[in-house]
Amino acid sequence: MQGKIIKGIAGFYYVHVMEAGIFECKAKGIFRKEKIKPLPGDDVEIDIISRQEQTGNIKGILPRKNALIRPAVANVDQALVIFAVDKPRPNFNLLDRFLIMMEQQQLETVICFNKQDLAEEGEIQRLRQMYECCGYRVLFASAARKQGLEPLFQVLEQKTTTVAGPSGVGKSSLINLLQPKAAMETGAISEKIERGRHTTRHSQLIHVREHTYIMDTPGFSSLYLTGTEAQELKGYFREFEKYEPFCRFQGCNHMQEPDCGVKQALAEGKISPSRYENYAIFYEELKNRKKY
Repeated sequence: MQGKIIKGIAGFYYVHVMEAGIFECKAKGIFRKEKIKPLPGDDVEIDIISRQEQTGNIKGILPRKNALIRPAVANVDQALVIFAVDKPRPNFNLLDRFLIMMEQQQLETVICFNKQDLAEEGEIQRLRQMYECCGYRVLFASAARKQGLEPLFQVLEQKTTTVAGPSGVGKSSLINLLQPKAAMETGAISEKIERGRHTTRHSQLIHVREHTYIMDTPGFSSLYLTGTEAQELKGYFREFEKYEPFCRFQGCNHMQEPDCGVKQALAEGKISPSRYENYAIFYEELKNRKKY
């Protein structure tokens, strides 16, 4: 029987089998011997121990399309990052850090701003323009008023999506609207492992529709840029690319260099001041980072 790992904790893996439900499985010793760690998102083959108890053993992991480190998940098609338009106000420094992290992992990212009912139309258009001009798809929703759900369903359809965002933006509320059974499924798993009430401390895949999964991840309040050098940073800001041919110097870092095409585009209002300001902050952060 084949299924998809939706959660792994304390040596147990919870495998969603279409039309059959969630099976609690152990991984066979061969995986430890070969130093292969099953991940949420892995498509696996399982041997059934008990259909009544819904238990089994993972006997094989099907070939992975990809595997991310943060969050640790396999076979992801895209990321959905959720911030609020207000209460709390968007932390663009944090949002841009997350976008860089996804660019590093070559994962397409969709941005969703929740709580659209709290913002004026002018603010919504400002946020849309800020990130659509960078090449990102931007959606707006209101979990409180159940608005903007259909475009979200369309984005998620037939894909495995990692969902992330800071605490307090209504991420869990949106997920519960997309899949009302999500709380029931997480509760059932928590009951099995006797860990009490579920809080999002571990990444978990939630089945939404056929071949459609979302991965709920712990809320983040800060992200540190790792695995990149200051000189590489510009490659993670999509909007810079079309203006770089107008830089006088090849390899221009768009900081203090004269005749910089990116800074000229910034002066002409073609690049978001907030985005460039964060780029400059990140560049200095990476340049001054101590080498250990």
